Amino acid sequence: MNHATPRAEAHPPLEQLAVEPLICRDYEQRPAFYYERLRAAHGPVAPVDVLGVPIWLVIGYPQVLDVLRDPRDIWSKRLDNWRAYTEGRVPADWPLMPAMQADNSIFRDGAELSRLRGAWIAGLRPFQERGRPQARELEHAISQYADDLITVLGEGSGRAGMADLAAQYARPLPLMISNRLLGFTDGRGEELLMDMWRLVDAGPDAAEAQARLLAAVRDLCARAKTNPGDDLPGHMAAAAPDLTVEELTRELFMVVALIGDYCGTLITGTVLEVIGGESGARDSLSAGLIQEAVNRAALASPPMANLTLRFPRTDVRMGRYTIAAGDPVILSVAAAHGDPAFTGGQTPDSVYSSRAHVAWGAGPHACVARDLATTITTIAVGRLFERFSMLRLALPPDQLPWRSSPLMRSLRSLPVHYELAERRTAPASGGAAPTPPAEPRTEREAQQQEARLSLTRRFLRALRIG
Repeated sequence: MNHATPRAEAHPPLEQLAVEPLICRDYEQRPAFYYERLRAAHGPVAPVDVLGVPIWLVIGYPQVLDVLRDPRDIWSKRLDNWRAYTEGRVPADWPLMPAMQADNSIFRDGAELSRLRGAWIAGLRPFQERGRPQARELEHAISQYADDLITVLGEGSGRAGMADLAAQYARPLPLMISNRLLGFTDGRGEELLMDMWRLVDAGPDAAEAQARLLAAVRDLCARAKTNPGDDLPGHMAAAAPDLTVEELTRELFMVVALIGDYCGTLITGTVLEVIGGESGARDSLSAGLIQEAVNRAALASPPMANLTLRFPRTDVRMGRYTIAAGDPVILSVAAAHGDPAFTGGQTPDSVYSSRAHVAWGAGPHACVARDLATTITTIAVGRLFERFSMLRLALPPDQLPWRSSPLMRSLRSLPVHYELAERRTAPASGGAAPTPPAEPRTEREAQQQEARLSLTRRFLRALRIG
């Protein structure tokens, strides 16, 4: 690929360059403006400060895509290729360090990465391939969880009211799905569901919640190694019997973040784009193209705005800078999507948005759960707009509160005014969403529904939002 770049300039090492903070008001409230300012000042890569550590931020689309694909095998995700880390110059309490030290497939290369990704691909296959019974059962469960949350959300307010769709719907739903995928079906399921929330919410008790969750996942993995069940741990263990319990535990612990946090963020982002954005998502949804609405939302506001660190094994020229071997690099997906090199050929009124975006990554580390995440989000958004006849933002878009994170871009809350729709018997436009929930036909169905609703009420009350 031929990239037109300025002549490389002689410059001091990264540690001696003037950097501006990544986390700032513009980054949180006006990210497109922030990235464009960096692009104007530095080109496709800029030196920034990430919570006290200098890092190269790659903001050009061609450059991001080239690093992701890594055709010359230059880029590593392993910490031992980070020069400042091996030399002891990274603060031990750097906020991103616990994630970087997770030692799972996100931070592996080469044969190790291929081995672990193979286990993921095989383990997820029953839940991602639409014709499999496990996938059909999971889709039904997702619809039930969504309907239960919406039912509880609307209790006590008649047909109209106000709700926080982030806290009361988009974020709890994927955690309930994660709970099911991991196989937490015993009496501890409800307790562990709350620990997932504590971990994702990053509150004061997140460390204790992480320890309990890790122990529970380790127990699941130990059982899966000897007696695989029809859940994600069981299918991964059966597909890759050479994985140790510790390896399997480290991989499956990512489910809480990859499904719980990522999907929750994508659901919220899709809803926001539909009711308050300018990406064309509302038109896509009204045409019955819910998956297209999800794609537009992922392009306009990717949940992983910036990806975890990479390190070049050799010096790399990029734009006007030379990135030295062992320098830390963050790829900005959000900035790449705003690069004129990516947006130049698109028309705002196009019915379909580009599939060339990098919200799901690319190359060796491309997301293996893309189909599952898309299914979860499509059903969640479809159920929401099937059950509500009106959703309207309760705040102007520029006043919505965003979580302050160097990696994820997600809303703290999404307050809306709503009106519940009358029950209908026809499916949503285009058949993308199931029909509205039917009234229980038998006493047993009624008891099962009430048990689910009771769990949902307890969950939301425990979050102090129900």
